[in-house]
Formats: sequence, C-alpha cells, structure tokens
Amino acid sequence: MNHIETIRLSEKAKTQLITMKRRTGIANWNVLCRWAFCLSVRERTRPPEEEIPADSSIEMSWRTFTGGADDVYWAMLMVRAEEDGVELRKEALAHYFRLHLHRGISYLTGLNGPKDLAQLIGLALKEA
Repeated sequence: MNHIETIRLSEKAKTQLITMKRRTGIANWNVLCRWAFCLSVRERTRPPEEEIPADSSIEMSWRTFTGGADDVYWAMLMVRAEEDGVELRKEALAHYFRLHLHRGISYLTGLNGPKDLAQLIGLALKEA
C-alpha cells in the first residue's frame, strides 16, 4: 500500500553517495540508501524541514530502493510518521521520506560517519 513510486536524489546526495561507494566498496545506490534511511529513522529527532531538490541523475523505484522488502520499509516510514505527527497523505509521506533519506545520507558522510565497510557494519551492531 505504498504511495512512493520514484525516488530522486539531490546532486549533493549523489556526491555523498559516491564518497560512500568509495569508502565501503558497496556499488549499488539502493543499498547505501537503505542504510541511510535506517540510520535516520533510528534517530529520535524529526529530520529538519527543508526543500530538497531532485537535481541529480540518480533515480530509483520504491521497489529497487527496498530490495523487495517493501512492507518493511513502508512500515518503518509509517511508524515514524505517526510518531512525528506527519499527515498520512501521499505528498506528505513522500516528502517526509525524502527528509529521512537525505538526512541519513548526510550522516553517512559526516565527520562521525563510517570510513570503511567495517565501520558501516559497526553502525548496525552499535545498538543491537
């Protein structure tokens, strides 16, 4: 029952993901985007409100983003949206998803972000 069909990234996010590809050896955009989304969703704060341009050449379908686990990622988005009081309308959810995705991408390449694949995996184990 997902309402997001296509995911388009900003040029800034594309540059950040290229950095992460180099650092981790992970070749696929969608895999890195899944890590980024999960990293942002686990953060207790709501992502800051901003307009994010879709000005890069990176575009993927929701199904490509989720790797076939559509329901899992949709449920993660819905739970956070409800917790944060986001309207459960198509446009509002799509915007909220983009905020999480782009914040997560920024976290991945920030000063405290992983410098290699082992550190990226360490993020998943950190709170396990």
